[in-house]
Amino acid sequence: MPDLLLELFSEEIPARMQARGADDLARLLTEALAPLAPTSVQTFHGPRRIALAAAVQDSVPARSSVERGPRASAPEQALTGFLRKHGAAREQLAQDGEHWVLTLASPAIPAASLIAGVLPNLLRRFPWPKSMRWGHGSAFTWVRPLRRILCLLDGRLVPFSLADGTDDGHGLASGTMTEGHRFHAPGAFSVASLDEWRDGLLARRVVPSANERRRLVAEGIAALAAAEDLEVVPDDGLLDEVAGLVEWPVPLLGRIDTAYMDLPPEVRQVSMRINQRYFALRYANGSPAARFAFAANIQATDGGAAIVAGNERVLRARFSDARHFWDLDRRTPLADRVAALDGVTFHAKLGSQGARVTRLVRLAGYIAPLIGADPAPAQRAAMLAKADLTTGMVGEFPELQGVMGGHYARHDGEDPSVSDAVRNHYAPKGPSDPVPAEAVTIAVALADKLDQLAAFFAVGEVPTGSGDPFALRRAALGAIRIIRDNRLRLSLAAVLEAAGHDLPAPVPTQALLAFLADRLRVQLRGEGARHDVLSAVFAAEADDDIVRLLARTDAVAAFLSTPVGADLLAASRRAANILRIEDRRDGPHAGLVDPDLLSQPEEQALAMALDHAEPAVHDSVVHERYADAMAALAGLRPPLDAFFDQVTVNDPDPALRRNRLRLLARVGAAMGRAADFSRIEGLEKA
Repeated sequence: MPDLLLELFSEEIPARMQARGADDLARLLTEALAPLAPTSVQTFHGPRRIALAAAVQDSVPARSSVERGPRASAPEQALTGFLRKHGAAREQLAQDGEHWVLTLASPAIPAASLIAGVLPNLLRRFPWPKSMRWGHGSAFTWVRPLRRILCLLDGRLVPFSLADGTDDGHGLASGTMTEGHRFHAPGAFSVASLDEWRDGLLARRVVPSANERRRLVAEGIAALAAAEDLEVVPDDGLLDEVAGLVEWPVPLLGRIDTAYMDLPPEVRQVSMRINQRYFALRYANGSPAARFAFAANIQATDGGAAIVAGNERVLRARFSDARHFWDLDRRTPLADRVAALDGVTFHAKLGSQGARVTRLVRLAGYIAPLIGADPAPAQRAAMLAKADLTTGMVGEFPELQGVMGGHYARHDGEDPSVSDAVRNHYAPKGPSDPVPAEAVTIAVALADKLDQLAAFFAVGEVPTGSGDPFALRRAALGAIRIIRDNRLRLSLAAVLEAAGHDLPAPVPTQALLAFLADRLRVQLRGEGARHDVLSAVFAAEADDDIVRLLARTDAVAAFLSTPVGADLLAASRRAANILRIEDRRDGPHAGLVDPDLLSQPEEQALAMALDHAEPAVHDSVVHERYADAMAALAGLRPPLDAFFDQVTVNDPDPALRRNRLRLLARVGAAMGRAADFSRIEGLEKA
């Protein structure tokens, strides 16, 4: 199969857009060239290029088909429409019995012709998140000015142009040329294959593989750090970004002026990361080191000494700014900043951050005794939690909100439980972040997340589809993790009702509980747990105690994993199917079972088993002994199997039939006390 190589060479592409751009190129080109059945698709991306290589068929085979048209007796308009639809002339028609038929023939299309035909339009509609125009006279846009298009099929140029009848496309046309490193190997060179392209770039100081550049950066700075008995503070996001900024990674180390080592380590690290894309280093015991690492994009003749000196100079200026904010912010205690929050808007429909702090203080005071926390420090921490939003440091580095509040609270002499709660009340921000474990912090963190959820739901600002501008899904998952990891016994409905005070509209508690239940299902699915069992349990009895809900879910899942549980589930599905059909015929078969009509031993045994199981299941569920409830249900399996083997449910006698259907309804009700088993996946639905 011929090999296709396409490279789109431009000015510097933002690092965050490169991987998505390469993925979009692969997706769009694979769809457009589907008739050529592309295989072995590889993508490449870097600061100045995205590229794709694939194997394709050498042509689209010739095809012919016969289309049957209207009847020969049909009106002329029908025949005209049929011909127009297929772009055919009347002379191409033939008559086959009572119908007109049209034979359509498509000639073979060479791969180069198809590629040249689809690429101009594909590039014109390429979905960059942001595109720009440049020059004059062309409406063609790209993420940055596009300079070259390399397009080869089996080493031969695939000629096409971006110009059309109304636009010159900046004069861009496909060619066989690409470029190496901007400084080490300026100028263009010609290639005739993927191997030539890759080897030629490497020879000209460009590493085309993003994964390889990432590896070189990670291993290079780690080796330099290890040589000084240091280690790199892990930062996968920064590694990805740096790999998108350099074509020829050259790891280097620099020194931090010791005068700035008394700044909070988070300040140094964020300043280095956000402003300069530097990596922080630390000693093996975790204490910060007065060193930083970075990747240059050139191999300097002096070993990088001038580059390091320049970066150290820039970093001193950055840290000097941070020092200014640090010293200035500490002059005003956090408590004195709270009043200024009245002038900071939280949301147009929800008022100021000051109003929100008032709600947080009340809600943290409500939650604290429920989880064994002292309400006084919880309320104090809630009052101070948002005060660092008025500081210069958080204004410069929004990523440090909460963290700086904790530092300033400690500086002000606040109780350690208060300063810790201020620092950590945003946690967890993501699925891998640690969950607060101290009672005061838990109270404030929960208050923060549940107030956020209640407030936005109250004013109708709820997530829709993939849109979640106020990060409510993250807040819900964070609250659920706090409750799960700390095994907090809370009535969420009651807490959400308490969160509704002073909001401009009532909180739709049931809708919000359903949203939290859905997030819990998402979390369980991510853990590989039986999220369908959670749905079954929640459908049986809406529960707002997450710990109790999950304990019940675990018991049901464990029961279903046993042969008895699986068999009982199948039998209950059979009973549900019978009831569904018969209920549709003559209405629900609710009501008491008449013991005098239980004529066969098998139905008598099933009734006796239900007499034992129903109260046992009820009592076990009420007292949260879910394993006992499952054991009680397990006792139904043998008599239910025997019932289906020996008893005819649809007996000719209407009274017997009705009584037996009521007996099956009792089976469904008993099992439904534990879960709605119709929602369990993996078997045919009832």
